[in-house]
Amino acid sequence: MPTFYEFFAGGGMARAGLGPGWECLLANDLDAKKAACYATNWGAERLSVCDVASLTAADLPGTADLAWASFPCQDLSLAGSYGGLARARSGTFWEFWRLVRELRQHDRAPRTVVLENVCGALTSHGGRDFQAICGALVEEGYRFGPLVIDAARFLPQSRPRLFIVAFRGSELPQALDAGAPTAAWHTPRILAAHSALETRLRQRWVWWRLPEPPRRGLSLADLIEAAPGGVEWNRGAETARLIRMMSGENRRKLRAAARVGRPVVGTIYKRTRALATGGRAQRAEVRFDGIAGCLRTPTGGSSRQTVLIVNGYSARSRLLSPREAARLMGLPDTYRLPANYNEAYHIAGDGVAVPAVRHLAEHLLEPLAGRRAAGGTEAA
Repeated sequence: MPTFYEFFAGGGMARAGLGPGWECLLANDLDAKKAACYATNWGAERLSVCDVASLTAADLPGTADLAWASFPCQDLSLAGSYGGLARARSGTFWEFWRLVRELRQHDRAPRTVVLENVCGALTSHGGRDFQAICGALVEEGYRFGPLVIDAARFLPQSRPRLFIVAFRGSELPQALDAGAPTAAWHTPRILAAHSALETRLRQRWVWWRLPEPPRRGLSLADLIEAAPGGVEWNRGAETARLIRMMSGENRRKLRAAARVGRPVVGTIYKRTRALATGGRAQRAEVRFDGIAGCLRTPTGGSSRQTVLIVNGYSARSRLLSPREAARLMGLPDTYRLPANYNEAYHIAGDGVAVPAVRHLAEHLLEPLAGRRAAGGTEAA
């Protein structure tokens, strides 16, 4: 059975995606509330609740096949400060990487490393942060390649995320190297990042081969609770206020949904937009394409997503429930969420989509760990 370390573990959604075929040697997170949720679902025996900066290689048991790090994205994201890896939150990547260096010095380096973050990591500080990450990987003997995987391929949520998969071994399994970019996983931003890298780093780049998943069958309406827990329906006046906050384009979407002749489920995010007349105003932006907007951590009222159900010319609205948020991340209903709304929503909004991890594990990480790929042969 392959083994792994899970850093910045949150509620253990990478662990959920890897599945029971993987053994967790250590999970780490600083946040006590996230750690409590992790312990509720996975147990506390191998959970280390502390700052990653306080750990040393001696605290990490065994030699893991995989080190997974969904390091903080706030300083690399559109919603954050774009302060980059020099800032305190996203800069915790360097403390994680210090551990990998220490493990390598003790001949215990993980064979594979996965770094998961927002796509903004490709362009943060004019691409210098991405180049610094690539340089760190190469210095420790890893070959690497990024992929952008959108949760919308598996779940009704628009959530593109960057996965940098790095491999340290004498021989890369040939079947896993596509040799050239593929449109499904290598976006224009990845191609631009590749072109901008120093030659010595491009020479260690791998265009990972990953099959496309079957077409997604789930729609947003399939995940909506008939009797939602933890939320209440808004009064009519609040729903009317949301509609008044819509631009002309969004009201046209609303009218089109009203003409469908059956209940239509949409979601709303509040965003501050520039006005044609000057100044800025908060707008309610709705979508009825069967996909929710990207879940975010609930740092303020506008960061929480609203459900809007339109049936003819009547409309009802409420916040997305915690269980619905968990379903949008691919967590089963047996996953135990915190009782507090914001804590439960935070677990979902701060996590990684479970089916995306499973797809990556089945077709790339498990072959790299020496396990049989789906429909294939034992990896070298």
